[in-house]
Amino acid sequence: MAHDSDGPTPDMPPSPDIDTGVPHSARIWNYWLGGKDNYPVDREVGEEFLSIFPGQVDIARAQRHFLARVVRFLGTEAGIRQFLDVGTGLPTVDNTHEVAQRVAPESRIVYVDNDPLVLAHARALLTSTSEGATDYIDADLHEPESILEAASATLDFSRPVALMLLGILGHVPGEDDPHGLLRRLLEQLAPGSYLVLADGTNVVNAERQNTDETARARAIQLYAASGGIPYHLRGPEEITAFFDGLELVEPGVLSVSWWRPEPSPFGKPREVDSYGGVARKP
Repeated sequence: MAHDSDGPTPDMPPSPDIDTGVPHSARIWNYWLGGKDNYPVDREVGEEFLSIFPGQVDIARAQRHFLARVVRFLGTEAGIRQFLDVGTGLPTVDNTHEVAQRVAPESRIVYVDNDPLVLAHARALLTSTSEGATDYIDADLHEPESILEAASATLDFSRPVALMLLGILGHVPGEDDPHGLLRRLLEQLAPGSYLVLADGTNVVNAERQNTDETARARAIQLYAASGGIPYHLRGPEEITAFFDGLELVEPGVLSVSWWRPEPSPFGKPREVDSYGGVARKP
């Protein structure tokens, strides 16, 4: 089980805006990370997923640690003070604003999601320093202009912004033009802005040449069959293509666990099936 707590997870009170009978990726990820903001259907699907592909917990944690390292880099080395975190998911540990405002208390962060459960928890938990600001906007990645308009109440788009898309573009199929959606966001950002992007791959744990037959792909098919929003695995080359036209920060696009890992007596961390990177808008 993914939970770190000793006892069973208490059921969250239902909300009229939330369908508690359909699993949701943000709540399942919360469960995998040891959180309590999820429902029985999320825990059931999360456990079924892990029974097929146990490595998903390692991916969830590696992506969370990647977020923290990237935000520290952006706040210290890159001097970024504004963050637009799209598809943020449920608040857990070391959220973007917490990491950023530890580096620079004046940092301003806007979170974007379209889940009413995330909205309720974000408003309650994402409290800012007095010097900075945090805001949450209810918007969809398929409507970039709406995101930018709402975020402009908190962020100054004439100055550099870090656009963060972690685990979200996988929910956008090719026919919805994920490259076009990303381009529409990036076009409005000032030079010197950064893109932080990571998504699921199918290369590390591939069992056969046919990637549709990997354990992770089978688990994702199960998730979609249960009513969840389908997730589309992409190869490292496809993820790298999202950074076209930008200046990649070393070490480039690779497994998120290998992006500037912190020193450890246990050596190099294990590679996971989530690839990502950081790039600067010239």
